[in-house]
Amino acid sequence: MGSKSPVGEFAARKLILKRKKFRWSSYYYKRRMLRLKEKKDPLMGAPMARGVVLEKVGVESKQPNSAIRKCVRVQLIKSGKVVTAFLPGDGALNVVDEHDEVIIEGIGGARGRSMGDIPGVRYKVIMVNGVSLKDLVLGRKEKPMR
Repeated sequence: MGSKSPVGEFAARKLILKRKKFRWSSYYYKRRMLRLKEKKDPLMGAPMARGVVLEKVGVESKQPNSAIRKCVRVQLIKSGKVVTAFLPGDGALNVVDEHDEVIIEGIGGARGRSMGDIPGVRYKVIMVNGVSLKDLVLGRKEKPMR
């Protein structure tokens, strides 16, 4: 018979409070308000992060592809966490050495996950020692000696 929402001249405050309460049932709202991404994310919610290359690794691609994707293990400077980052481009592994300073960003998979056939790799290298990785691979620039 009656409506569950308050109606009338002075119902606005009650409606606002009710909407506020029901927003918490939304998965995305709850995660955003409790800042769960920032707490769990190695980049701490930032779009990019700086790190030091610990080692070069080859990651086998998922079925039906067959390849060894060239990646590096990077220790992030601000959080100290170690992540695996993909090296895009032909011959990029020859450009990057251990103890190089790199900048990584998300690889662009759905919801911040891994992309394509590279399992468990969520980040890619975009800069090496302050120079764009793409320029280094294409031979436009030289890597500075540190």
